[in-house]
Amino acid sequence: MKYKVHWIIDGIMEIEASSKEEAENILQKDLEDYVKNSDQLMNKFIAKSIQGTGYGAGTDEVKDDEKSDDEKNT
Repeated sequence: MKYKVHWIIDGIMEIEASSKEEAENILQKDLEDYVKNSDQLMNKFIAKSIQGTGYGAGTDEVKDDEKSDDEKNT
């Protein structure tokens, strides 16, 4: 019997850019070029999409020490 498996690769890359949108575009272009030129990704693993979002370093991450301080104050 054949089964379909939906797979996701997650990663984070730091990119020097003048805006979040520029950083997203740089990475998207590089990844699209890589996937399109990879016979295995296109024909064996059947890569269908690339998705991501940019954010400023640390803005969406809670540091362990800040989290601990917040927990102490409650």
